[in-house]
Amino acid sequence: MDTPPFLDTNRPEVPNMVVSGGVMPFYLERSPVRGRLVRLGPLADAILSRHDNPDAVSRLGGEALALVAAMVSALKFKGAFSLQVKGDGPVSMLVADATDSGDLRFFARLREDTDRDALPGTAKELLGDGYMAFTIDQGPDMDRHQGIVDLTGTTLADMAMNYFQTSEQHDCWIRLFCAKSPDGWKAGALVLERIAAEGGIETTEQDEDAWETACTLAETVTEQEVLDPDLSNERLIHRLFGTLDVRLGTPRALAYGCRCNRARLASVLETFPDDDLDHMVENGAITMNCEFCNVGFRFTRDELGARSA
Repeated sequence: MDTPPFLDTNRPEVPNMVVSGGVMPFYLERSPVRGRLVRLGPLADAILSRHDNPDAVSRLGGEALALVAAMVSALKFKGAFSLQVKGDGPVSMLVADATDSGDLRFFARLREDTDRDALPGTAKELLGDGYMAFTIDQGPDMDRHQGIVDLTGTTLADMAMNYFQTSEQHDCWIRLFCAKSPDGWKAGALVLERIAAEGGIETTEQDEDAWETACTLAETVTEQEVLDPDLSNERLIHRLFGTLDVRLGTPRALAYGCRCNRARLASVLETFPDDDLDHMVENGAITMNCEFCNVGFRFTRDELGARSA
C-alpha cells in the first residue's frame, strides 16, 4: 500500500554531501575579536548547479550561502538562520538559510522580463532597491527574531555589514567570495565580530586598536586564498592573524540541506479550497516544485483527499 502524501516524509534524491570542516571558528587572545572562516568546498557547486541561473545570480547565491553558514555557526542554541532579500532589480527575491547542524539551501527568483544574457555584475545592480531581512528561528516553542533594513551598499557583504551596524548595533567585518572554476562553483567567507566587553565594561583604547588591527589584516585576504582547496583552514587563519595570538575553535560541518518532502508540500496544498485544487490539475495531477532543490512532486486529487477521507 502506498504511503499517503501527508505521511510521506522521505526526502527526494538530492546529494548526500557533508563538508566536515566547512566553518572554522577562531578568536584572538586578549582581544575583543572572534571570527569564522567559511569554505563550502563541493557543496557550493552541488547546491548552485541545481538551479538554471545565470552565472551572476549563482555567484550572488554562493555568497549568500557562505554568509548564512557563517552566521548560523555563532548561534548558541538549536535553530536556523535565514537571509531573505527582496528588491526591484532583475533578481526579485533571494533566499538562503542554514540550520545549527549546518544544513544549507538557497534559491533566487528572476523577473520574467529579465535579459539573462545581459545581467549586471554587482549585488546592488542585481537586487536594486528593496530590503534585507535576517531571521533567527529557535523552533516552534519560541518567537522568531527578525531584523529588516534597506539594501545599502554595493556588495552583499556591504549590505550585511550595514544590517548588523544599524539593526543590531554590532560591529562586523564581512567578506564573501564565490567564483566558477573548471571544477565547478566554489564559495567562502571570512567574518570578524567585535565582542562586547564583559560586565558592561566600557571599551578601552586597547580594544579599539585590536579591532582595527584585526580588520586591517583581514583586508589582505584574497579570493584565491579562501577558495584554494590546497590551503588548509589552519594555515590560512595563521597566515592572516598569526601575529595576534590567534586561537582556533572546533570546526563545524556543512551539508546539503533542503528539507522538502511530500508531506510538507501536501500540507501546503491541503490549505487550498477544492475548486482551486481542481484548477491546478494538469494531465491528471498537480505538480509542485521545491524552489530550493528544484525537485518536482506530483499529487493526484485522490491523494490530496486521502487525509480527510
